Amino acid sequence: MHQHCHGQISVMESQRKRYAAPSSGEDSSGERGLLHTWKGYSCSVTPERVLLSRPVLQAALGTRHGVLLVEGGQVYSFGEFPWKQSQVSEVGPLKPVLESALSGQRVVAVAAGNFHSGAVTEDGGVHMWGENSFGQCGLSSLTVVPNPTPVAVLDPDTSPPHTIRVLELACGEQHSLALSAQHEVWAWGSGCQLGLVTTIFPVWKPQKVEHLAGRHVLQVACGAFHSLALVRCLPPQEARRPLPDKCGQCNQLLYTMTDKEDHVIISDSHYCPLGVELLDDGEARLEPGRSPPLRLQSSPSEPLSSHTSASAPGLHPSITDHTGYERRRTVAQNGEVLTTTDSDISAAGTDSGRTVGGVGGAGSQNSPYPDDQAVKEYLKKLSDTSLAEETAKMTIARASFQPPADSLDLLTSDLLPGVMPVTTSSALNSLVSSCASAVAERVVSTCEALSLKKRINCYNPGVGGVAGAPGGVPGGFPGGPAEERVRLEESMQGKKSCSTGDIREEEAEGLSRRLSLPGLLSQVSPRLLRRASRPKVRAVPLTPVGGLPEAGELLPSLQTEVWSWGRGEEGQLGHGDNLPRLQPLCIKCLSSKEVVLVAAGAHHSLALTAQSQVFSWGSNSSGQLGHMACPTTIPRLAKLSEGIRVWDVGAGAQHTLLLADGDCYQPILYYSGQQVREAAQDAPQDQTEGYSYTQQPVLLPFCMNLGYVSGVFAGGQSCVALADRNVTGFIASLHELAAAERKFYCKLSSVKNHILRPLLDLGENYCSRYSSAGQRPWVRESLGTALGPASTVLLQSLARCYSRLCHLTGQHSASLTANLRRRREVKSLVMLEHASIFLDTYNEYCCSVGNFLVMGGFHALAKPSLDFFGKCPELLQRLAESSEENIPLSDLLVALFYLPMRHLHEYGRLLLKLGTCFEVSSVDYQQLQDGCSKFEALALHLKRRRKEAEYTYQFWKSFPGKMTDSLRKPPRRLICESSNKALTLQNSGRFSVNWFILFNDALVHAQFSTHHVFPLATLWVEPIPEENTDLYGLKVISPEETFTLLACSSMEKAKWLRSINQAVDQAMSGAGQRAEPPISRTASYTFYKDSRLKEATYEGRWLAGKPNGRGMVKWLDGRIYTGTFKNGLEDGFGDYVMPSKTLNLNDHYQGHWKEGKMHGIGTYKYATGELYEGSFQDNMRHGHGMLRSGTLNSSSPSVFIGQWVHDKKTGYGVFDDITRGEKYMGMWQDDQRQGTGVIVTQFGLYYEGAFNNNKMQGTGVLLSEDNTTYEGEFSEDWTLNGKGVLTMANGDYFEGTFTGEWGSGLKVTGSFFKPNLYDSDGDKGRAVKLGRLAVRPEQKWRAVFEECWMRLGCEAPGQGENQRAWENIAVALTTSRRLHRDCPEMNLSQSHNITLESLEFNPQQHVGPVTMERYDRIRHYLIKACDTPLHPLGRLMETLVAVYRMTYVGVGANRRLLLQAVNEIMSYLARIFQLVRFLFPDLPEEGGVIPEPSSDPQDKKDSNCADTQLESPKPGRVVSSSSLLLPVLLPRLYPPLFTLYALEKEREDDVYWECVLRLNKQPDMALLAFLGVQHKFWPVSVPVLGERTEVVSSTKDACFASATETLQQISTTFTPSDKLQVIQLTFEEITKEVVSSLENSFLWSMDDLFPVFLYVVLRARIRNLGSEVSLIEDLMDPCVQHGEHGIMFTTLKACYYQIQHEKTT
Repeated sequence: MHQHCHGQISVMESQRKRYAAPSSGEDSSGERGLLHTWKGYSCSVTPERVLLSRPVLQAALGTRHGVLLVEGGQVYSFGEFPWKQSQVSEVGPLKPVLESALSGQRVVAVAAGNFHSGAVTEDGGVHMWGENSFGQCGLSSLTVVPNPTPVAVLDPDTSPPHTIRVLELACGEQHSLALSAQHEVWAWGSGCQLGLVTTIFPVWKPQKVEHLAGRHVLQVACGAFHSLALVRCLPPQEARRPLPDKCGQCNQLLYTMTDKEDHVIISDSHYCPLGVELLDDGEARLEPGRSPPLRLQSSPSEPLSSHTSASAPGLHPSITDHTGYERRRTVAQNGEVLTTTDSDISAAGTDSGRTVGGVGGAGSQNSPYPDDQAVKEYLKKLSDTSLAEETAKMTIARASFQPPADSLDLLTSDLLPGVMPVTTSSALNSLVSSCASAVAERVVSTCEALSLKKRINCYNPGVGGVAGAPGGVPGGFPGGPAEERVRLEESMQGKKSCSTGDIREEEAEGLSRRLSLPGLLSQVSPRLLRRASRPKVRAVPLTPVGGLPEAGELLPSLQTEVWSWGRGEEGQLGHGDNLPRLQPLCIKCLSSKEVVLVAAGAHHSLALTAQSQVFSWGSNSSGQLGHMACPTTIPRLAKLSEGIRVWDVGAGAQHTLLLADGDCYQPILYYSGQQVREAAQDAPQDQTEGYSYTQQPVLLPFCMNLGYVSGVFAGGQSCVALADRNVTGFIASLHELAAAERKFYCKLSSVKNHILRPLLDLGENYCSRYSSAGQRPWVRESLGTALGPASTVLLQSLARCYSRLCHLTGQHSASLTANLRRRREVKSLVMLEHASIFLDTYNEYCCSVGNFLVMGGFHALAKPSLDFFGKCPELLQRLAESSEENIPLSDLLVALFYLPMRHLHEYGRLLLKLGTCFEVSSVDYQQLQDGCSKFEALALHLKRRRKEAEYTYQFWKSFPGKMTDSLRKPPRRLICESSNKALTLQNSGRFSVNWFILFNDALVHAQFSTHHVFPLATLWVEPIPEENTDLYGLKVISPEETFTLLACSSMEKAKWLRSINQAVDQAMSGAGQRAEPPISRTASYTFYKDSRLKEATYEGRWLAGKPNGRGMVKWLDGRIYTGTFKNGLEDGFGDYVMPSKTLNLNDHYQGHWKEGKMHGIGTYKYATGELYEGSFQDNMRHGHGMLRSGTLNSSSPSVFIGQWVHDKKTGYGVFDDITRGEKYMGMWQDDQRQGTGVIVTQFGLYYEGAFNNNKMQGTGVLLSEDNTTYEGEFSEDWTLNGKGVLTMANGDYFEGTFTGEWGSGLKVTGSFFKPNLYDSDGDKGRAVKLGRLAVRPEQKWRAVFEECWMRLGCEAPGQGENQRAWENIAVALTTSRRLHRDCPEMNLSQSHNITLESLEFNPQQHVGPVTMERYDRIRHYLIKACDTPLHPLGRLMETLVAVYRMTYVGVGANRRLLLQAVNEIMSYLARIFQLVRFLFPDLPEEGGVIPEPSSDPQDKKDSNCADTQLESPKPGRVVSSSSLLLPVLLPRLYPPLFTLYALEKEREDDVYWECVLRLNKQPDMALLAFLGVQHKFWPVSVPVLGERTEVVSSTKDACFASATETLQQISTTFTPSDKLQVIQLTFEEITKEVVSSLENSFLWSMDDLFPVFLYVVLRARIRNLGSEVSLIEDLMDPCVQHGEHGIMFTTLKACYYQIQHEKTT
């Protein structure tokens, strides 16, 4: 009630801070937080100083007591304490006593009710003490609480209930409120002022006020029996839910209709009368014992209450008298209290003694339709003269604002929806209600006729409420989150609770919600038809929605609402009536007023706005409202002299205390309300003889003696002021800064309301006026016509920027005011910590004003403004602070809108003034100095910007010709121009006119009737040296032109050079500080000349007039190139998209470019679906590449991989025809098969031979799956024609002439031979040797190797410089890494990056013979190089793997290709080895020997262990391509190669495997005996799970188990050397086991060893042993064939053949 917690900055936070200490002496307790107290306002009153040892931070006053919070968190009380039974029950105000029960607690906020007190501690705990009869202390079973006692505020919805942290308290007579850290309200005590859904009082435990849950409450205040909450507005909801037709509680229509003059007013301003309690004096109360269920609000402003209908039993009959009260409007519909002066215009239409009424009350009759008599009486009343008088009064009251005549009825209906006086009886209400019901059908049909029905449903065009919901309430979220419920309520309320709309938005919205429809007995209003057909102009919100995004939580919110609830018999709730409210309800008329503080007296309420105005309502028995206007049930402005800006308020029992700015910045105090005479100070309160009161607030004469007051408090009859003394000037400077900001905000708001809004309204509404004589309309020219579309948009932009600046200033002023009340320190100044918010906002605003000025907006605005403001614009002159006589209106407007820039100097001056209060070395001084310089620098910068704008505007006024329209742009500013012939074009004609104009974004070259614009971002200027000539020349380079300008003097040349360079630099970076802009830069440019790039736009890096670096080109036909450029051409890696007109798809190339053409490796996706990956040259496929045609399920899928020459397949290639199931491997010429080749099919056919013109023509060999062979002449694919030999699978053969297609019958002319069974020689002669007619291995994939050589810088294999090759490798690696770094989608893994880093060193540094150590380094380098495709060798390896798999996978997995596959690998090895020897010339050639390593044992150890796994038996002595390269190559090629071996050896392996399975059925001893292993080699015991176990006859798979496991690893290795190593280890394991049983050394003989090894091979069960043996044999290094490894391999091979032929006996 009689206290308030100021501001919206967390009280908790502010209390943790100590006061700032500007100088050593100022923080002493004698200078800060001084407390003065007094009563009344007479001249004889002298405040008394309360002496405390510490500064007072906050005071709270009850009826006869007070509570003080001092620095350090201690609490003192003074006054009368009837609750302190055993202690002192009364102390004087000058001797406060310490509340010792709170010692040890740090208190951060205090509150006082009439007879109880509360305190909040630092941790958010609540302590209460005092009177508790009504539960107001929250402690059950106690009627009084003598000392501060903790009260638990617990959330029952959590399990276990957790404690709610409280920020502040407010106390009334019988109740208390707490604001939680979650910004929700909790209440306890008694009465409807709790806002709780209960009828059982008292409420002992704090309960959440559910109706405010989900909203952000900023502050709470308590009167004696009412409560107030300041709430942040919810963000506007784009989607509105459908609205119900009727109120869910009173079952009345939410839309009401009033017939007025020639039309009907539809209004949705329904308020529900329920939520009212019946008292003895006739007020309504809910039926006792009924706990009303919580439900969603269903009408726009209806209180959340029960589902009781209007005729519910238990309601007092007189409630029907009030059923229309919620629909009445004594204020504007959208929350605007219509005040153009300090007097409240809304009072003009009302008499002081009565409440203004409305329409739509509940009818008392049963039928919803009225009888004829009722309608006639109603219409007669409407035409009554009293109604005309009322309307006239309203019109006069609004005349000062001069609204458009067309919207006058809207504004008056806004003010008074019924526009008629209301009698005390309910008869008229009933009549109006029933009349409204009667016209419903007529209204709907009229709406449809006017196509306006959708406007009635303008909230949401969707369906109605959810079926089944009571009263048409939309489906809600029962028990859902509070936020969701609130959003639903908000959507029902429409925009009413949102303060973000400006006057134009509100008007447009008002139009759509309260449509004027034709009258019941008249024709359709022509005015309405005009309005319905008028196009809707987009309104510019003059209040930024949601505030400034950057400001966030830094500044207090101005978009607030005031909610009230409790008893309302004195009108203290502000809803326009005297009825109570059980639950919080928004006071709509304050929603757009930017309220920043609320206070509650005993029976009156106050709201302080950011514009330093005070709204008051409620009891005015002693003049405590500060005005004498009636009624007092709605908020009205307190009457204060002009220029008085209030910034703190206090409310007592019957008085109000105001803290304000006056003429100087020392605060002054105003008092309104009851005068307390000294003789009557101790008299009982109800005796009024000793009292008088104020008509309006009076100045307290002693206020200047108090010092700098920082806060005021009131309660009971008392007043308290907290003040500081100004020792070093710091306090005075802080007050001056805050006062200046408040004054500036009021000034900005005044300009917005009196200038900007009316001007914008001119743009939206054109007025129609009717002359009294002829009734002919006179239409004023609309603002849009005067300004033109471009300037109209600029004006709207200017309005938006002005609005943002205004809003920021308002927030900042509120922030500075809060800082004065609480902290009074430098570090809490937002303008220092977050200066960028202010600087950016001012910059943006200045820019918008300059743009409007440059485009002649102010000049064009002068005429409409003259019509509006009249010939003598005193208001404009006063607001623009202009004293000049006869100043043009346009200049006045310019001065007015540039006025805010002056405030930046004020910021600088005041920050500097604050700084002088500190030591120069202090942090605060530095901060203030920095802030000052920032604001001063911006002020100077914006001053320059203004001069530029004015200079440019003057230039356009004098600019000749028609070029103005095309060149004049809002952001464009003039820098200099050459009309004085200071600059000419070299080699121009004698009579030519060349005029150069430099703007901030372009250089314009104007000739007679033409002009050319050179954008500055792509302009380079170089001075031409003067030593050779006397010409002062400047060379100007643009992307498509280069020309020379001649200056008349060297000074002129220097001026233009400097101007152009600065302008270019500013256009690029916004700084303009450098003498020369960078020669390399980023810019955008559209070409107009260049044939290749004509009308294309390039955006990216430039170098001296040419695209250079990364960029993007877009052509008009849809082509786009993104990538790197060099000297104006595509060069490097790039991405190119080209639309295909026929297929409506794109061709897409991604790869390398050179000199504007595709060149190098790339990928081309054709619109047809084909995909080519490979090499390009001069925009053609050239080199090695792969083309995929179609997809697997398309008509003709195929893949070609091989060599291309000038876009055609030429050279060796593999073609996989997926449709026919054929694969061709051979030579090509001009896209046709030509030369030798091989074809295999999926049916097992194999052909090798000659091809001609894409057909099998000439000699060839054809084999079928069953080994039937034809060798001879072919003429077509699979067609035999000519001599040949056909050999059957059994050896029989035909010899002669053949014709016909294979597989469909052959004609044979010749001889048939059946060889003798014993003719073995003839048999040998018949066997066909495959591969003779295939392409030789070294002829395959030549293009792949040639590309690798070219990457190393060699024209042909082996021809080039070694050093250059290494340089090329380094360049390739660096470029690739940079490319991958620039393209996030091509990012490299961490391991890949490590590999690249390790490749940066060059192992070819030492010249001389290769040692073992160096050989190892080379080998490791090759392994890493082949691991990354960014290295030329790695790229080669990757390509070879791809082509090998492409050849031998799928249809290519044909056993007859094994020999070719092996030979191809050997060919790879030889050719890669040639490359390696080129890079490492010192490496010995194939078969060469590396010298033994040095005798140093350490060296020997290192070199040996490095190669243990790969070489044999003395690694690295003999250099061979297989030992060096197979470990790298073979693992990648192993799968297809081993598949071919498995197919070739299939029959042999099947025989072998059958034998292995059969023999493995025997136990160990039986198998050893069967294989003939000597007994002495039989293991006696074997290790099983770590313990040795005797071998018995049944033991199986236990003997030689370790050797068996070792041999099984042969299947997991790839290279022959690794497989041989496994065999050697197997022998060693066998030897180890035999030696342990014989216990003496011995030497193996082959006869002893073979049976044992055979046993191990059998037990190893290697499935494809034949394939393994063949692979080792084919690819084994020749140098190891005759060594130890060779003998061991021969043993394994012998075992394989032995097992195949093993016979079991």
